[in-house]
Amino acid sequence: MRIVARPDFDGIVCAVLISEAEKITETIKWVEPHEIQNRLIEIKGGDIIANLPFDDRCSIWFDHHYSNRIDSTYTGSFKIAPSAAGVVFSYYEGKIKRNYTQLVKETDKIDSACLTMDEVLHPEAYPYILLSMTVSNRGFTEEPYWNRLVGLLMKNDITGVISDLKVKERCRAVVEENRVYKSVLIENTVLNKHVSITDLRSYENAPEGNRFLVYTLFSEAVASVRIRYDDPGRQSISVSVGHNIFNPKCKVNVGKMLSKFGGGGHKGAGACRFLSSKAGEYIPQIISTLIENRPEE
Repeated sequence: MRIVARPDFDGIVCAVLISEAEKITETIKWVEPHEIQNRLIEIKGGDIIANLPFDDRCSIWFDHHYSNRIDSTYTGSFKIAPSAAGVVFSYYEGKIKRNYTQLVKETDKIDSACLTMDEVLHPEAYPYILLSMTVSNRGFTEEPYWNRLVGLLMKNDITGVISDLKVKERCRAVVEENRVYKSVLIENTVLNKHVSITDLRSYENAPEGNRFLVYTLFSEAVASVRIRYDDPGRQSISVSVGHNIFNPKCKVNVGKMLSKFGGGGHKGAGACRFLSSKAGEYIPQIISTLIENRPEE
């Protein structure tokens, strides 16, 4: 039996909970949504997919993204919920012996972006938020760290996890990274009416940082768009879109909109990847939809 999960904080917590509830016999397989959508990954009987689109080859499936709803029958659970971890936790109620209530509560808060201005500006004062920011998919060389966090969260409370030497090192790096990222956002973001657009295609390696920081700098925007190349050869582009969590006036269902461009996500946030040759067509359509700011009928 194997867990197949998305390598973000929600996916990591899903892996923790499933590992407690099921007899997992294989190493966790970390994959991105488009790899499931395009059937680039071998899924087999016994696989438990979490925080990812459905694949009919799996045995159990858990998710909470608006764009991933299905009509076919399956074993597992799908709910429009703050986090996939919450969906997993509810499904296995009574089967998980360790108390993960606080961890799931914090994951709900982080994945649904229910954050305060202070939590965004000073994540170092909030251990769960800071820990979540150490999870970044910069290539699958990060797998040992993701697996390490799963093991740490299964055995320790948040104080014990944050005290781990490798985690402490990552936390220090995140604080410095966010400091630099603020300047990057200021230099590379423009406002198009009520949409902030951060274009990082001029960078060989696009800088990373707190995804909510842009909303503290461009408070008049109701939505943000972040554009970067997705591979060293610049053959594909990644576009991330989100509602401003401090100016909640965006009416566009982001996950539904991005499903038209090979992506998906929640109502308030999502991402898509496409060939660079499509950028001139797709990016203006995404921005235009956000500027129109009309709910889809």
